[in-house]
Amino acid sequence: LAQRLRREESDPVESSELSKIDQHPAELGTEAFERELELTTLMIVEAELKDIDDALGKLEQGTYGVCEACGKPIDPERLEAKPWARFCVADQARIEQALNRRA
Repeated sequence: LAQRLRREESDPVESSELSKIDQHPAELGTEAFERELELTTLMIVEAELKDIDDALGKLEQGTYGVCEACGKPIDPERLEAKPWARFCVADQARIEQALNRRA
């Protein structure tokens, strides 16, 4: 499991160079959109890498696979699909609902 998490962490992130703004006014909107999309993608990847690092730490501490919200074991199938999962399915759904209400 630790090897799988380390592989996930070390896989090169496919990222394109941030586009340089062209001097054509008609393309400025597209360039800005693409740049924002690239930055958002980078933020998501960085957050996922942090979750992987945290999962490796939990593995070393013996707390891997325990939901951070309720303290119950996370379903092994969930951990198989997403080894760096921090929450059980029920708590993850509650968190996402709360975030959606704020948006």
